[in-house]
Amino acid sequence: MLDRVAQLIARHGMLAPQQRIGVAVSGGADSVFLLHALREFAARWNLRLSVIHVEHGIRGAASIEDADFVRQLAATFGLPFHLREAKLPGGGGNLEEAARNARQAFYSGLIATGEVDRVATGHTRSDQAETVLYRILRGSGLTGLAGILPVTKEGLIRPLLEIDRCEIEAWLRERGLAWREDATNRDRTYARNRLRHDILPLLREGFNPQLDAALSHLAALAQDEETYWGSQGHSLPPVRGHRALVLPVSDFAGCPPALARRQIRRAIEAIKGDLLGIEFSHVERVLEMARSPSGHDRFQAPGLDFCRSFEWIRLARPEMALQSIGFSCPLQVPGSLELPGSGSRITLQVIEKEARAEPCVTVVNELDWQRFRGGRGAPSLELRNWRPGDQYRRVGHSKAEKIKFLFQEARIPLWERGNWPIITYNDSIVWARRFGAAAGFATGPETRIVLQVVETEHQLSNPRERR
Repeated sequence: MLDRVAQLIARHGMLAPQQRIGVAVSGGADSVFLLHALREFAARWNLRLSVIHVEHGIRGAASIEDADFVRQLAATFGLPFHLREAKLPGGGGNLEEAARNARQAFYSGLIATGEVDRVATGHTRSDQAETVLYRILRGSGLTGLAGILPVTKEGLIRPLLEIDRCEIEAWLRERGLAWREDATNRDRTYARNRLRHDILPLLREGFNPQLDAALSHLAALAQDEETYWGSQGHSLPPVRGHRALVLPVSDFAGCPPALARRQIRRAIEAIKGDLLGIEFSHVERVLEMARSPSGHDRFQAPGLDFCRSFEWIRLARPEMALQSIGFSCPLQVPGSLELPGSGSRITLQVIEKEARAEPCVTVVNELDWQRFRGGRGAPSLELRNWRPGDQYRRVGHSKAEKIKFLFQEARIPLWERGNWPIITYNDSIVWARRFGAAAGFATGPETRIVLQVVETEHQLSNPRERR
């Protein structure tokens, strides 16, 4: 059996010579066997082992006795011992999830501080079978069917994923090695225990005696699928940590559904940070939104707001949903002002027409300086965001138009409109982003002094992040 463990370790590159490996030992049979197995390999691979234990504080004296058992085991082997007393609440909430989060945080901390290079956990093929079946029953996709990964990007390794729990217990009994039994493992109030003690035995007896192996093989197939698709370059911009992401509808509507669904899930994870609460119906709703001939649609999912406007779909955290800051700031001439909540800056400068040079900017528009109080003194200009009802007459047009209609004509997405910059003079609009100067303030052949409006963009690594 140790040879099978060694083969799995080698196949997945779990260990390297001279690594510091923290062995997560709960006191149960699986983790005790894991410690014995890695001790067998330590000399061969020159590993430096230590023992890790989390005392959750939810089983009273039994929990403390487990910690003492593991501490004594570490002392017997002469290994360093890392203990975390989590002291989780005794009732309410999801205790399994809270305990798992406490363990993960402890492991991550040990790796981050350099105490260990990797953490080995005692998950077995039996655990894998329970995990995969549980996710099937909950309607998981292929990513979820990958189950427990042999190696994670966080630095966890699972050397026992091809060993059954019954094999481990038999191995320990043959050698007279002790372990601790956790009474909560038989508590049917936990879904995992109902699977382990009731549902899986019925399925083995009535359908497939090798069910654990079959479910484990399904996980391996799903893992290979995920690895392959992850290597195909269908990646999103590196936007993790941002609060919104905009993607063209064609990214989803113009590709095979299998790829589109993966792109959607990656986009969700990039903004939300995880896929918790995201169901099949949410992903399909985004696909439906992308394929619809209608240019506008919107819905919410846990932790996300989805909005389609014209040829774009925007994924945003709820606090960013069609957010409008609402601003009004005086403008100095000459002067420069950064737009609130934006990567853009508005700059005003006065120049003589014949001396004017063309700068490298995103937007340039020009106003006739003489129209502002005859050019005497600095006019009272204001920079503000667009408001419903705003209208003005553009150069080349015979009448005023509502900016709302200009948005539609120019196919400006809904989320870009709220903070759209407008410049006013005595409450009259004289300039609007993209739509340019008002006809009554535009330059002409007689213009000698120009008030130049320049909008520049900065700190934007990808235009999709801005929208």
